[in-house]
Amino acid sequence: MTIDAQNGSGDRPQEELIVFRGVTKVYGRGDASMQALRGIDLDIGAGEFVAIMGPSGSGKSTCMNILGCLDTPTSGSYRFKGIEVGSLSRNQRALLRRHYQGFVFQGYNLLSRTSALENVELPLVYRGASAAERRVRAREALETVGLTGWEAHSPGELSGGQQQRVAIARAIVTGPAVLLADEPTGNLDTARSREIMGLLTTLNRERGITVIMVTHEQDMAAYATRIIRFMDGLVASDQPNGGESS
Repeated sequence: MTIDAQNGSGDRPQEELIVFRGVTKVYGRGDASMQALRGIDLDIGAGEFVAIMGPSGSGKSTCMNILGCLDTPTSGSYRFKGIEVGSLSRNQRALLRRHYQGFVFQGYNLLSRTSALENVELPLVYRGASAAERRVRAREALETVGLTGWEAHSPGELSGGQQQRVAIARAIVTGPAVLLADEPTGNLDTARSREIMGLLTTLNRERGITVIMVTHEQDMAAYATRIIRFMDGLVASDQPNGGESS
């Protein structure tokens, strides 16, 4: 697979990266069933920075899992770069994640006994890159997130903000089309949270990486250029936003 160049969020998106049409998700059966998504229509263009908000149980995490090909809709259509994701096999969805998506989580999800450099190399191992290529690209990714000189440090030797920077470097080392961030500042103080949001904004604007972020925090959502609010399994509102650092 190859990754097309993305235009930055300062321009009008030129292509639809993600399209949901009538997407539903039902867990369980019969009287025990629970409808997490009730028919979602959603379009996200290449180069956007989108914040997804909503109370617990609103459907936003289910939406993110489907976006990241970690789950599949019960009904409806999900197209990624024009490909119908529902028609892909499990292995094909894994390839889509590996080649087009990067993930950042609230809990960092770093290997504790592994250096920052080796943590960042990991996605390239799965792609079959040579050791030399992995090292060069991992160093470049760590430089991008401001961690030159910290390559040999393990997660236990890094602050929370630094660990999240390593996690972001790991997410971008493959050159993804989209970065999916699930509460990326949830474990950080205000100052570190702003640093991480500034970094995501830079990646979006300067590298054209589409950013889709789930957050409970309004001040973090303010960095996005669009805010989608979920309620009871539906999109309650979908509005443009100026972006905090505009």
